[in-house]
Amino acid sequence: MSAQTHASDPIIPRPERTVGALRVALAQVAPYRIAEFEALKDEAFDLAAAQGSVAPVRMFLLAWSRDIEIARQPATAARYRDAVHAAQVLDKADPGWLAAMDDVSRILDEAMRAVRD
Repeated sequence: MSAQTHASDPIIPRPERTVGALRVALAQVAPYRIAEFEALKDEAFDLAAAQGSVAPVRMFLLAWSRDIEIARQPATAARYRDAVHAAQVLDKADPGWLAAMDDVSRILDEAMRAVRD
């Protein structure tokens, strides 16, 4: 018997919230974002050093955990892309714009809840 996957199945398991684990996961689900990840990682570490606080690093790890949570689930990732696109192209007076923004917010909130401790 072969294992079957469905569009709602995650592509990869949820990674640990470490720089290395997130980079590996990102390379699997959204490799085109690696340069962005590295640049923002450097900014977070520089800011942490300047502030004498680990908060910028923690926020970096949490934000990328959230983004990878979305990207590792094909159906959610497609819904997110569609909602972002609609929010970008629709006029703010269009009722569809608000619906798209609500969907973007909902997806981000669900992903954040999933990755928080």
